[in-house]
Amino acid sequence: MYKKFIQIWRRIKKKKNYLFDVPKRQKFIVSVTILSLVLFFSEQLFGKGGIYIAILLSVFTDIFVLWAIRRDLKDNFSPQVFILPLIYTLACALFYFLVPARFMTRVGMTSLYALGLYSLLLSENIFIVSSIRTIALLSSARTVSFIITMLSYFFLSNVIFSLHFNIILTLLLIFAFSFPLILHSIWSHTLESNFRAQIEWIFFIGICLVEVAFVLWFWPTSPTILALFLTGVFYILVGISQVWLDKRLFKGVMWEYVWVAVIVFLVFITFSLR
Repeated sequence: MYKKFIQIWRRIKKKKNYLFDVPKRQKFIVSVTILSLVLFFSEQLFGKGGIYIAILLSVFTDIFVLWAIRRDLKDNFSPQVFILPLIYTLACALFYFLVPARFMTRVGMTSLYALGLYSLLLSENIFIVSSIRTIALLSSARTVSFIITMLSYFFLSNVIFSLHFNIILTLLLIFAFSFPLILHSIWSHTLESNFRAQIEWIFFIGICLVEVAFVLWFWPTSPTILALFLTGVFYILVGISQVWLDKRLFKGVMWEYVWVAVIVFLVFITFSLR
């Protein structure tokens, strides 16, 4: 009886080890596949209750991230690595309810989510490893991460403006997701787990975005246009901060952001008048 118990225990232990010994890229593929399938069927099976599924899906995204890169986190634990995967999943899941309820649209949205999530997981893995040793792909990972950050920001802004909450709740929600996204964007360039040195600057950028959102709340145009403009402001403020951290804030770079600001403003005014 004792021998049988030992054999069963060894089998369970072997399966448990197999679960954690899966290669990292395979873990990423499994995670993306499961989360994408749940996202695709959440709206069709749960309807309005899919909002709660979106929250659970976001939590499970971070669980999958921990499962995939837990060994690398042992050497250098950075909680910032969990910010963008959670918010990206939440943003896509909530925005999922705003797109037309057509099969091809759902497939396209799910494919976008899967591609973005897989790229994001690879980028987060590069950030963790780069904090220990130098990796040539760090610059590419930063670019991918920032693109996904802006996409997440646009989705969440669009959802919040579409819900037409009162101004206080709208501003609180804007700040609630702006602060962690700014924090992650700054961390991706410093790779320091302790963010206290930049906390004042991060808070300042968040307040600037809230002030812009305050003006936009009164602006008579569609939520999509409002979200695009606010995302453009996010890109300018955070982009300049990243360039400054990289010590590349030259006159030519500043003029590039000035022209981006002018284009964003002109596009906003043009579409608002329509």
